[in-house]
Amino acid sequence: MKGPHMNKGLNRRQFIRTSTAAVAGTALLSRWGTYNSFAATAAKRTATDQVTLGKTGIKLSRLGIGTGVNSGRDQVGAGKQAFINMIHHAYDQGITYIDCAQRYETFEWIGDAIKGLPREKLFIQSKVPGKPDDVLATIDLHRKTFNTDYIDSLLIHCMTQDGWTDDWKRVMEGFDQAKEKKWIRAKGVSCHTLAALRNAVDSDWTEVHLVRVNPEGRYMDAGREVWGQAAQINPVLDQIKAMHAKGHGVIGMKIFGNGDFRNPDEREKSIRFAMSKPEINAIVIGFTSPEQIDEAIGRMNRVLAEA
Repeated sequence: MKGPHMNKGLNRRQFIRTSTAAVAGTALLSRWGTYNSFAATAAKRTATDQVTLGKTGIKLSRLGIGTGVNSGRDQVGAGKQAFINMIHHAYDQGITYIDCAQRYETFEWIGDAIKGLPREKLFIQSKVPGKPDDVLATIDLHRKTFNTDYIDSLLIHCMTQDGWTDDWKRVMEGFDQAKEKKWIRAKGVSCHTLAALRNAVDSDWTEVHLVRVNPEGRYMDAGREVWGQAAQINPVLDQIKAMHAKGHGVIGMKIFGNGDFRNPDEREKSIRFAMSKPEINAIVIGFTSPEQIDEAIGRMNRVLAEA
C-alpha cells in the first residue's frame, strides 16, 4: 500500500525535475545559439566599421577619404560641387574619416564639404607644413577654414629630416598647447623617409602616424626621399609593429601606390595586404568620384569577409 503511492509520487517528482531541466537546457541552447549568431555578426568586419585609433580613444571609420589626389588638383579639376557631393556620398556609405592638409588645393573647400554633416560623428585629420612662425595661429586657421571648434587629428606634414624631433620642438610644443586648448584631439606626423619614421616611433610626443604602406613598396619610406621609388617593405612593417606596441594610432596611406595601381587586381591585393596587418587601425585612399568610393568599399568588405 505504501510502495505504489510512493512510486507514483517519486515518478511525478522525477518527471517535473526532468521536464524543468529539459526546458532549462532548451532555453540555454537557444541562448547559446543566439550568442553564437551575435558573436559571428560582431566578428564580421567592414570598411565602414568604427575603429579606435591607438590609445587615443578616438573613433574613425576603417576606410577614410583622402582629399589630396595629386595634391588635390584632380579633385579641384572636377569642380567644387562634385567634391562636396563626393564627401556627402562617402558619409552616406558610412565613411566618417576625412583626410585633409593645408597644402592640398581642396583645403579651402572642406568647411563647405562637411556642412550639414554631424560634426561629432566625423573624424577630420589635417596636416601643417613646415615650421610656421605662429603655430597656434596656423592651427586656428584649420579650425576657421573647416568651420569647426576642433580638429580630431593634426599632423606635421611630410617629414623627411633625421633628428626632426629636436629641430621641430617649437612646432611640437605649439601642437601641445593646441591640445591643451582642445583645438586638437590628437597629434602626430606623416613621414617620407625611414629615418624620420624611426624618430616618430621613438618619440613619446607622437600619438598618430600616417604611414605609407603597400605590397609593392611604392612611395614607401626608405633611406632617402626619392618620389616614386620602390622601398624595402620590412623595415617599414617593423616600425608599424613598434608604433602599435607603444599604443600609437596607425593609419595607412598610399595603399594604391599614389594611384599607380590601376589594375583592379592590384588594388585588391594592396587592400588585402593592408588588412592583413592588425597593427594598422585604418587606411585612407584618395578618391575623385563616388564610383571609386563604392568600388573600394566593396573590395575592402570582400577582403575582410575572407579574413
